[in-house]
Amino acid sequence: MKLITAFFRLIRWPNLLFIIITQVLFEYCIFRKVYAGTIIYEGEDRQFLFIVIASVLIAAAGYIINDYFDLNIDQVNKPDKVVVNLIINRRWVIFWHMFLSLLGFFFTGLAFPLSAYWYLVLANLVSIVLLWFYSTNFKKKLLIGNIIISLLTAWVIAILYFSKYPLRLNHLLEIDQNEIRLFRYTIVYASFAFVISLIREVIKDMEDRDGDRKYGCRTMPIVWGINASKVFVGVWLVVLIAAVVILQLYVIPFGWWYSIVYCLLLIIAPLIWILVSLFRAQSQSDFHLLSSAVKFVMFTGILSMIFFRMYS
Repeated sequence: MKLITAFFRLIRWPNLLFIIITQVLFEYCIFRKVYAGTIIYEGEDRQFLFIVIASVLIAAAGYIINDYFDLNIDQVNKPDKVVVNLIINRRWVIFWHMFLSLLGFFFTGLAFPLSAYWYLVLANLVSIVLLWFYSTNFKKKLLIGNIIISLLTAWVIAILYFSKYPLRLNHLLEIDQNEIRLFRYTIVYASFAFVISLIREVIKDMEDRDGDRKYGCRTMPIVWGINASKVFVGVWLVVLIAAVVILQLYVIPFGWWYSIVYCLLLIIAPLIWILVSLFRAQSQSDFHLLSSAVKFVMFTGILSMIFFRMYS
C-alpha cells in the first residue's frame, strides 16, 4: 500500500486529474457547444479519449523524470515529500518514466492518423523530449524552463483545437464561423494557462531557491534576486487581472451575470490578493501559500468553461 501511495505521489495524481478536467471541459463545454446540432464526425469520442490518455501519460512521465533528477534539490526543499530512492528505487523510476512516455506516444499514434495529423504526433514526441531536457538542463536555466512548462500547459488545451482540423491548404481556404469562434476560445484559455503557469513557476522558484542555489541552478530568484522576480510576477499578474476584467466587460451586454460574479469572486479577487501578498512574502512558507493560491486560480479559471455551456 505504501508503494502504491508513493507511486501516485510521484506522478502527481491531482495534477493529472486537473489535465483530465481541463480537456473534458474544453471538449464538452466549448467544442461541442460551438458545434451544437452538428453531427460529430465518426471516431470523435475515441480520438478524444486517446488524446486525454496520451496527455495524462506524458505528463506523468514528465513528473517522474523531474523527481528523478531533482532528488538532491528535493532533499533540501521538501525532504518530507521525497519518494525517489527512499520508497521507489531509482531504476524503477527510470523504468516507469520510459514506459509511460512510450505508452503516451503509442496513444498519440492511436488518436491521430499519421497521414493527416503527423504534426500532432511530432508535437507530442517533442513534448516528451522537452520534459526530459527540462528536468536535466532547462529547469536550472534562467526563464527557459519556466517558459517550456508554461507552453506545455497551454498545449493541453491547444492540442484539442488542432485535433479538430487537419492541416491542409484546402481547409485553410474554407474556415467557417464556428471554427473562428473555437479558435478565439482556444486563444483565451491557452493564453490563460500559459500566463498563470508562468506566474506559478516563478513563485515556485522563489520557494525553492535555497535548494536550487545549493546545487548550482540559475533560476530567476537566484540570478535576478527575489525583488526583481516579484516585479516580474507582479507585472504578469496585472496583465492577467486586466485581461480577465476586460473579458467581463465584453460579456456584460450578453447578460452573463453568473459568469461575471463567478470571475470576480473566484478569479479576479484571488489574483488581486496574490498580487498584494506577493510583495509581503519573505519565507518559504509564504511562497508556498502563494503557489497554492495560484493553483486554485488555475482551477477556477478552467472551471469557467462551464459558463460557455450555459450561455453561448
